[in-house]
Amino acid sequence: MKATRPARAKVRKSRASSASDHRTNMLLGLKLDTRTITLSIVLVVGIFTLAPQMQVLIEQQTTIADVKAQVAAKEKAVAEMKAERKRWEDPVYIRSQARDRLYYVMPGEVSYLVMDAAGIDQSDTSGTVGEKIAARTNNSQITASVHATKANWMDALVETVVRSGLEQPTEETKK
Repeated sequence: MKATRPARAKVRKSRASSASDHRTNMLLGLKLDTRTITLSIVLVVGIFTLAPQMQVLIEQQTTIADVKAQVAAKEKAVAEMKAERKRWEDPVYIRSQARDRLYYVMPGEVSYLVMDAAGIDQSDTSGTVGEKIAARTNNSQITASVHATKANWMDALVETVVRSGLEQPTEETKK
């Protein structure tokens, strides 16, 4: 029976040590040694140290991409302007643009411009057909009463023609 007693003591000690190990595992969640703790601290410090610089780097990369896109758009516009300038060096293109934009015609040609009266902007007063139509249809100039002339213009015209044929010039009218 004596031999069984020391075995029981060992069992009790192993149970006590396993319970304390179990408690430490429960508190720490995982087995954390000094290497793991040090590595995690260095990682957290590194993230907090490098995060602002990474934000600046990302902003700079975005700015660079925007500037590159603007440069590409400007280069495309310059290429289009060069092509347009090259077109303007051609006399045939100049002639066609003068016909289309300025309604020029070659000598001996007759140009007809057909316009729809409903399609004319009457508020346009830039010296074009719109100005003429707006002036003609300007109702603010028309009065409410009709004015009669004092003399009939037709009678005055006939009288002038007859008098010029019948009357002889006098000395006073010659001077």
